[in-house]
Amino acid sequence: MNYKNYLAKEVKIQNFKISKNSKTFIVAEISANHGGKIKNVFRSIDYLKKIGVNAVKIQSYEADTLTLNSKSKRFFINDKSIWKGKYLYDLYKSAQTPFSWHKRIFNYSKKKGIICFSSPFDKNSVNILEKLKCPAYKIASPEIQDLDLIGYIAKKRKPIIISTGIADIDDIELALKECKKNKNNKIILLNCISSYPARRHELNLNYINLLKNYTDLVGYSDHFIGDEASLISVGIGAKVIEKHFILNKNIKSPDRIFSMDRNEFRLFVKKIRETELALGTTKVNKKVLLRNKLKTITRSLFYLKDLKKNEKITKKNIKSFRPGIGISPNQINLILGKKLKKNVKKHSPVQKKHV
Repeated sequence: MNYKNYLAKEVKIQNFKISKNSKTFIVAEISANHGGKIKNVFRSIDYLKKIGVNAVKIQSYEADTLTLNSKSKRFFINDKSIWKGKYLYDLYKSAQTPFSWHKRIFNYSKKKGIICFSSPFDKNSVNILEKLKCPAYKIASPEIQDLDLIGYIAKKRKPIIISTGIADIDDIELALKECKKNKNNKIILLNCISSYPARRHELNLNYINLLKNYTDLVGYSDHFIGDEASLISVGIGAKVIEKHFILNKNIKSPDRIFSMDRNEFRLFVKKIRETELALGTTKVNKKVLLRNKLKTITRSLFYLKDLKKNEKITKKNIKSFRPGIGISPNQINLILGKKLKKNVKKHSPVQKKHV
């Protein structure tokens, strides 16, 4: 199916309209970076609002809703990740944003005038978020295969940001099919590498161009250390950028290694906006064009000698030179053979009023 014809060309999350030609929707992912203290969430919101971030995102789960409290080796992390040596339950217990905090976080965000939304990991999380009027939902990479959850969220008719970190083409298309089945076309697809932190050779940022086969509303969920991957993604066409934020690296969080602190995130936002400014649009910048036409780098037509009234203009008595202060060389055929209305001086610019 051609999903590009079905999916929305513009998605509105509260007062922010995301489209092919919009500014980048910058999302600060707080995730586990509160370090178990809700005041760190509030302080994060204060700072992120101050530096011009468009939205903050939390994750809606508790350890018991994600995994079993088991010390079996099946639940032990023994890979090369930064969480190696932990049991899943212990990891998620330390990382969870308690449901009891959610109302306070959403209320505080509203008070500060910044968008707040979440990644729910089960239907109960969605129900909690619905009561809080969550304006959009993020499908985390591992949940793209949970079609039951995606369908449940799609029925809420709110924008859905789908991360494709662990997804193959079939996973993406099944998720989109589920959204369509539930009459929700407000979808944004994010390129993502589910590696923490992502390494340079893993990034494959051109994958964004593949996602554009489905929709123009694409973005990037960034787990790379630094801002380079996100800035490149903006250049490719990402309209949503999600990056993990932490107040400071002293906070004990399982995500702090690949998160940006205050100063880093401030510069991150600044660089994205500067990148957008440099990219411009597909339209001619008329102000710049006009300014450049007035500069000495452009040409115009000049008289090669003194000419009398009623003399004809020919290629022998005019020629193009810099600066561009007279008639443009591309208009020479409009004046050749015309008679002068007045005397003109050698090396003066040809003007329309002369003929």
